[in-house]
Amino acid sequence: MFYQNWDIDQLYLQESFKVMLLNNANRVKGIFEVSKGGITGTLVDVRIIFGVALKSMTTAMILAHNHPSGTLKPSMPDRTLTVKIQKAAEFLDIKLLDHLIISPYSEYFSFADEGIL
Repeated sequence: MFYQNWDIDQLYLQESFKVMLLNNANRVKGIFEVSKGGITGTLVDVRIIFGVALKSMTTAMILAHNHPSGTLKPSMPDRTLTVKIQKAAEFLDIKLLDHLIISPYSEYFSFADEGIL
């Protein structure tokens, strides 16, 4: 679903960060673009993520951002941000199901699959 929501041409050019908002049955309520940055990064304000999540009465979410380079290895800032969001989500009783890094080549890295979440 994230690939369908992304402008494919932008996957090669610019890093973006999105959040998929889910209901209690894990059905998609919507996808919100949190930030759009440059070639090597984007700034993510955690307060925006949770402002949108709380206003939409979200009970679970999946994070995603792209790496225009195609590299799927999470950076240290990727890991730190994920932990920060996970802690805030736990406090607010919102399940963080996964954080995906997607590439322009239809590949992805899943924090949940790798046991990081």
